[in-house]
This record gives sequence, structure tokens and C-alpha cells, in this order.
Amino acid sequence: MNASFLLKLIEGGENLKVEFKQRFTDYEKMAKEMIAFANSRGGYIIIGIDDNGSVYGVRSEKEEAELLKLTAETYCEPPLNYKLHFIELFDKELVVCEIPQSDHKPHRIQDYLNEINLNTAQVFVRVNDKSVPASKEMIKILQARSSEAPLKHYEVGKNEKIVFEILREKEFITVKELSGIANISYRRASRTLIKMVRAEILNIHTRDNGEDYYTSAV
Repeated sequence: MNASFLLKLIEGGENLKVEFKQRFTDYEKMAKEMIAFANSRGGYIIIGIDDNGSVYGVRSEKEEAELLKLTAETYCEPPLNYKLHFIELFDKELVVCEIPQSDHKPHRIQDYLNEINLNTAQVFVRVNDKSVPASKEMIKILQARSSEAPLKHYEVGKNEKIVFEILREKEFITVKELSGIANISYRRASRTLIKMVRAEILNIHTRDNGEDYYTSAV
């Protein structure tokens, strides 16, 4: 990374792959941002930049590097891969934390549990310019994508046909809608939609408020 590339990132503002931080303030807050990028498509956290793109710089590159290292290795589970870039811009020193999309999703805030607990795990994903909590459905899908191949020879049943009928009338469906229309439990509706995502029949999307919805992938 060079100053020219960094300047383009800053000019583009905060988005799906870019987050600005004026300074490091809190381990868990930074872990949230790092986890969201790792669980999504990767991205850059630029430290020394205000939310409006103003360049402030950092007091100590070494201090920022040590804080980020501790965050990635201690406050994220599993620990995150990352790369640091130290770049001078407008006579200010900036630190860029580059986080690749992970092959070991889902990452969560460290909770010292041997296995992920869907009810308590703090898992985040990136949506537009925000890092938002992942739903239980999203967590299950991230788990499946990291450990299993897509479902093959998937049998379409009654509930799946209802999903197709709904999507012929509108652009998306939610778990709650399927549960009500198909007259099945929320859990069964959730399981149906998760399997359809794994079978690559549906795509899952998350809104800024953390709510999920599903669209056709075919």
C-alpha cells in the first residue's frame, strides 16, 4: 500500500470495506470492526482519520500496532489475520489495518468458550458502512461455509415451494414471513431458509439494523 492508494480509500469515505477511526479507544470496539471485516469481504481500518475524512494522524505508530496486535490475538476468537501499513499523509502518520476475508468464519468477541454459543456469541458482519451483529441464521451459514461444501442433491419440499411462490410475488422473504405464511414454527422456517442458502438457491442479506432477508440466487 502507498500514499496514493490510501488517499483514494479516504476520498471514497466509509463503506463496505473501509472504516475510519480517529484513534484506538477500546479493545472490544476495535475487535468488533476487525471481526466484521473478517466475517465479510475483508477491508481496511484507517486509524488517524475522523468520520468525516479529516486527517489527524496518530501519536505513536508503535503504540497503535501493539494495541491492534493484542486486539486481534486476544479479543477475537479465533484470532484474526491482519497486516499493518504505516503511511505518512499530509505530514501526518496514519496506521492502516488491512484485514483479509477469513477462511475460519465466524469470528466472535472472545468469550473463552470451547464452542460458539448462538445465544450469547458476539459475531459481527459488515453492512454498507456499518459493523452489525450477525443473526443466528447468519452465524449458522458462516459456520457451514467454513466447514462444509454446499448442499448437493437438495430435495425441494412443501416449505421450499412456498418460498418460491412468495419470491415470485415480491423481491425478498424473511424467516418471520415464511413462518406465518407456511404456518410453521420460526425455528423450522429458519432451518428451511438456511438450507436453501447452503444449497445456493437463496442469498442471505443483512440490513443496517441487523435484520436478515433472503432473495433468490437463481
